[in-house]
Amino acid sequence: MAVEKLTRSEAEAALAELDGWEFDRAGDAIRKVFKFGDFSAAWGFMNRVALIAEKTDHHPEWFNVYNKVDITLTTHDAGGLSQRDLKMARAIEAL
Repeated sequence: MAVEKLTRSEAEAALAELDGWEFDRAGDAIRKVFKFGDFSAAWGFMNRVALIAEKTDHHPEWFNVYNKVDITLTTHDAGGLSQRDLKMARAIEAL
């Protein structure tokens, strides 16, 4: 099943509804840095995100240093942002 890339206006409208997320890679990805009290809290968050990623078969690009988790979402099959990224961002925010 083909995944369609969002238009710029669709992406902008969706991003306006996501707190703290911003465009990355010239608008082909969205990114947010999450900060926690310590490494254990950051790692626990990453574990919860990993469960969502496995369930939805949509995996983030991420980087962790101590209490920070930097997450980038993009859909490689679509060549940029898709509804899959927005759905994943909303699921992450719900944590």
